[in-house]
Amino acid sequence: MTRKVAIIGCGHVGATVAHNIIQGGLADELTLIDINEDKVQADALDFRDAMANLDYHTVLHVNDYDELKDCEVIISALGDIEIQKIKLDRFSEVAFTSTQVKIVAGKIKASGFHGILLVISNPCDIQTMIYQQLSGLPAAHVMGTGTLLDSARMQRAVGEALHVDPRSVSGYNLGEHGNSQFTAWSTVRVLGQSITTLAEEDANIDLDAIDHEARIGGYHVMLGKHYTNYAIAAATTRLLNAVLSDAKRELPVSNYKAEYDCYLSYPAIVGANGVERALSLPLTEEELTKLQKSADFIKARYDAIMRGDLEAASASSN
Repeated sequence: MTRKVAIIGCGHVGATVAHNIIQGGLADELTLIDINEDKVQADALDFRDAMANLDYHTVLHVNDYDELKDCEVIISALGDIEIQKIKLDRFSEVAFTSTQVKIVAGKIKASGFHGILLVISNPCDIQTMIYQQLSGLPAAHVMGTGTLLDSARMQRAVGEALHVDPRSVSGYNLGEHGNSQFTAWSTVRVLGQSITTLAEEDANIDLDAIDHEARIGGYHVMLGKHYTNYAIAAATTRLLNAVLSDAKRELPVSNYKAEYDCYLSYPAIVGANGVERALSLPLTEEELTKLQKSADFIKARYDAIMRGDLEAASASSN
């Protein structure tokens, strides 16, 4: 069976995801779509020039929405990072991205696509909600990368603080992929031990500082090079691979939670059919309160966008 994937939006992130897919041989066919014709054609040529030195061959298509119909997965990496350079807030992109997402969602629907849609575009949870509503795809078939990235940033920060490999850290950041997210410390384990227990035993473990670092880690990268790409591309590639390989893998993706009536990040089992099973974490009362607050924030901004009040939707999320 041919593995066919499309990426819509080939800026820093989309192009890096494409590179990961081609380098890793994750797809047999890859469609690249971007409004910057010169850039996307140049990327395609660059990738074709690379293939003689790679272990895999990938058939490339460029700016052809007709190719979406039989794709297994579409990845939306739409955005305008130049806007975030001015104001380091994911919601600074909301007016531009929401407008583009509405256009692209219509084209996806018109193509007859019936696969899985993965959303990177910021603000991630809200754009995922817009895509699901306008594409007509089942809620389980539309996911955002959400706090899959933020959870990795938390793992990195915990690993650095406790001098262990971040892969030895498990646990989640939950809620919005934005400033209202939080580290659910009740879920975090380091080498199998509860981090809250470790923090009680070692006064040098500052959970508040680690939580802050996980939340703002992306801004450090933005300040240094004015965009992020490698970490979010790694998260996207991991999510894509879970779908293509039908991994049935537990991942903290932005998915629809009926009890909150919105998309937000919460662990779910991800496989070939998207979100295959919802999970329930034994969160503390404090964590449940934070999750509700994050859901309320997401819904308020989504409602503002859908009624056309982009000024309210793009106000600072700090």
